[in-house]
Amino acid sequence: MTLNFLESESYLFTSESVTEGHPDKICDQISDGVLDAMLKLDPRARVACEVSCTTGLVVVMGEISISEGYVDIPGLVRNTIKNIGYTDPAYGFDYQTCGVMVAIDEQ
Repeated sequence: MTLNFLESESYLFTSESVTEGHPDKICDQISDGVLDAMLKLDPRARVACEVSCTTGLVVVMGEISISEGYVDIPGLVRNTIKNIGYTDPAYGFDYQTCGVMVAIDEQ
């Protein structure tokens, strides 16, 4: 019979913590910005948005439904990256030259 972790004598517990500048933090700020912008247009908006980034590229994907209106997601992404401080191509990632791919469908 298989034991679950509460029944076993020992188990391995791990966790991850990331610091300022980590891609996860950048993605969190972008997805928060997308959600805020959609809710500002439509308080009943349905937003299932994921963001991924790597050197030189940000991908915003998911499903979003709002009653009406438009959010410039690439502009929002670039503005967020600029506000974080990625303003120089020498950093390897900056708001002016990074690629922004948006793959949003209706929810």
